Amino acid sequence: MLLAAARETGLLAHLEAALPRPRAEEAGATRLAHVTPTSGRMLLLTVLFLGVVGLHRTWDLRGYTGAALALLTGRRRAYGYRHVERFLAECAQAGAAAALTDALAGWTAQLWPPRPTVGGSPLPSFYYVDGHRKAVYADHLIPRGLVARRGTVLGCRALVVLHDAAGHPLLVTTQRGDLHLTVGAPALLEQYERVTGALRVAAVVIDREGMAAEFLHQLAAAGRTVVTVLRADQYTGLSSFTQVGAFVPLRYDQQGTVVREVAPARYCLPLPDHPNQTLELCVALVRDLRRHVPCAPADDDLPRYWAADLDPQDRCWWEEGWIATPAPAPATAAKLIPIVTTASLMDPVALAETYFHRWPAQENAIRDFLIPLGLDTNHGYAKVPVVNSEVAKRRAGVEQRLATIQRWAEGARVRAARASALYHRLWTQTKAYGDEQYRRLNHRLCALEEQGLDPYQVKRQTRADKAALDADLKKRWERVGTVYTRSNTEFRKHERYCREQRELLRALEDLTASERTMYELNNDKDQVMSVCKAALSNLVMWARDQYFPVTYRQATWARLAPFFRLPGRVVWGPDTVQVDLCPFNDRQLNRDLAAVCAQVQQRQPRLPDGRRLSLVISSAQRPVLDANYQQVA
Repeated sequence: MLLAAARETGLLAHLEAALPRPRAEEAGATRLAHVTPTSGRMLLLTVLFLGVVGLHRTWDLRGYTGAALALLTGRRRAYGYRHVERFLAECAQAGAAAALTDALAGWTAQLWPPRPTVGGSPLPSFYYVDGHRKAVYADHLIPRGLVARRGTVLGCRALVVLHDAAGHPLLVTTQRGDLHLTVGAPALLEQYERVTGALRVAAVVIDREGMAAEFLHQLAAAGRTVVTVLRADQYTGLSSFTQVGAFVPLRYDQQGTVVREVAPARYCLPLPDHPNQTLELCVALVRDLRRHVPCAPADDDLPRYWAADLDPQDRCWWEEGWIATPAPAPATAAKLIPIVTTASLMDPVALAETYFHRWPAQENAIRDFLIPLGLDTNHGYAKVPVVNSEVAKRRAGVEQRLATIQRWAEGARVRAARASALYHRLWTQTKAYGDEQYRRLNHRLCALEEQGLDPYQVKRQTRADKAALDADLKKRWERVGTVYTRSNTEFRKHERYCREQRELLRALEDLTASERTMYELNNDKDQVMSVCKAALSNLVMWARDQYFPVTYRQATWARLAPFFRLPGRVVWGPDTVQVDLCPFNDRQLNRDLAAVCAQVQQRQPRLPDGRRLSLVISSAQRPVLDANYQQVA
């Protein structure tokens, strides 16, 4: 069925057209140049359908004894590990990763064109972008990132996945493990638009990792609408938002009780790269009434006495026989989930539904299809030494701090020298001025005594003149002391900056001594396999929508895999290939299988060789039970 789906949807044509065709006469030509189109298709189908038979890597072919891959590829026996691994390596070496990625984007754009409705319900024309990291355990240091499934920072590969609103994986790219989603998402969107041509991704939903001011500003300037959620450190409560409207019900439980409510609001996001500028966001404030979080107490409640809630007669805790009672519960409030968008105006209910649709549309698709089909498996460990990004980042910070400290030290040295020179000059001037004034005071005293004045009057006049002179000198010496203090302060600053320079230089030498060589993985082989996993997931979804009953519209790979792995017998005819499938042991599954067979008989899909596919349920395996079943029926 999947083989027919690959032909009906045009997947084989897209992938075969994207395969590199090196010339045999070129220098250094590999065996790929001598592969015939038929052999290339067989090898391509082997790589594509590895996940269908439960294999996640080419190495698993060493212990594979089944016949499914042979039937799917049209061979008597499936290819072995060495043939498939060599084909994969040579394709990656010939640059097939970029070509196959573009082919996947073009194929999914044709397979899942934007539709206004699905099942009669409005479908938002939003695309969902998310990052996924898969751990790579290596002896060497490779770029590291947070692997969410393990909750730790490990060496890994970073995948950026694009889904449509129905949960179909449209495009996937493989990058370094330390790639941030705000860097990978714009490149992914530009690549998808470049391949699909007229199709434009105008509205994007991304998780809180994309809540970066400059990232939102750039996408908004490019004419894209972005929906994301604020981080917990970007708001403190309703007071962080403006124009908060009334809350309306958003979700009900089975008893009809409101469990979530939403209200419109506005939020001003500061732009660090653009001082005095903000990005105004439209907000849907979702309040989850089932989850409560502690709220900050009021200012007047902070110095509250620990027994203030007790009656006065019950506060005598020092008396014998005092009985303790439970302390009052802390104040809590319903958990706030602020969903924001760069759109100027959007209905809060629609905005909240659009973001919450990310879980069934993207998170579930990754968990239920891509990962079970082997997306988390690594392929290819070839690597080249690169600059250690972690040490380079720390070194850049230390060097920037060192340059700043050197600039500050030079400024402190100049200011200290100027203050010191000013201090010496002022001290000399003030000392000379004081000596001169005291000499003049003595001269006046002598002059008064020579005039024969009363000694009492001379003494009083002398006291007045000396008090005025002391007040004047005090102001002058205070200025000298201020300059002296400033000189000492700048000198201590200069000393502190010089000491910190030595510490920073020591830190740079320690970084150089402890720096490990970082290796960047060659992701070409892994990207080829990721493209195949994404293409296979789309094939399974397409087959599910076309051939399975309506009750299977939300079925995952775990539920569909038994149908694709049913044993049976294949009868090759000149125009038709009939597959006699062994029935299940469950009556309901047999009814669903009969519906699948009837749908295939009605549509009559064709295999890659042009013959029609026919599915029937075999009764020869259990003739007695089949006869009994017919009698009961």
